[in-house]
Amino acid sequence: MIHYPYLLFDADNTLFDFNRANRSAFHQVCFTCDLPESEENYQLYESINSALWQAFDRGECTKDYLVVERFRRFLAKLGLERDPERCNEVHLTTLGRSQVLLPYAEEVCRELSRTHRLYLVTNAVASVQRNRLASSAIAPYITDAFISEEAGASKPSAAYFDYVFSRVEGLRRDNCLLIGDSLSSDIRGANNAGLTCCWYNPNMLPRPADLRIDYEIRDLRELYDLV
Repeated sequence: MIHYPYLLFDADNTLFDFNRANRSAFHQVCFTCDLPESEENYQLYESINSALWQAFDRGECTKDYLVVERFRRFLAKLGLERDPERCNEVHLTTLGRSQVLLPYAEEVCRELSRTHRLYLVTNAVASVQRNRLASSAIAPYITDAFISEEAGASKPSAAYFDYVFSRVEGLRRDNCLLIGDSLSSDIRGANNAGLTCCWYNPNMLPRPADLRIDYEIRDLRELYDLV
């Protein structure tokens, strides 16, 4: 029995191995822009990047501001004079070439696409996401991708999901399942929009008390029994 014929997948760290791609992009930025590469500096960049994405999720900044500002702040912390826009250009270009998937993502998308319609719902930079998806192994199984900057709204706002629903014929709140790893954008977004949600939690993080989580999985193959 098919419970949820429409599946809304987050992209980064749900299907794509964003952590691996992000490290590769950071390495390329350091190489191209002559920055000192170390684990300490990577963690510094990540703390700045994460804080800005959290601000974006709260609606406190735009994506165009975020992607350059993260490098501006990073360079300021290092006391280096480099072009933050150039750093960001290199970073996004490298990310767009990364097609590394998480374990079982290709298999799960292939199998589920036989009986379900699969969509991507993502806040990622549009150029990065389009390039990466087009050349990835899961491209044949994804019906469409809805990217926040093209939608004019972003997860976790209900307006973003209203956009998705307006563009998929037959999609209803009672016949779809959102699958994602991010509590702040995916799960909160599902809560805001009244969607059933599945938290992909391979690292076994503790459940928050302030969010409704309908399903929780550690392995993408667990979706077979849910959907």
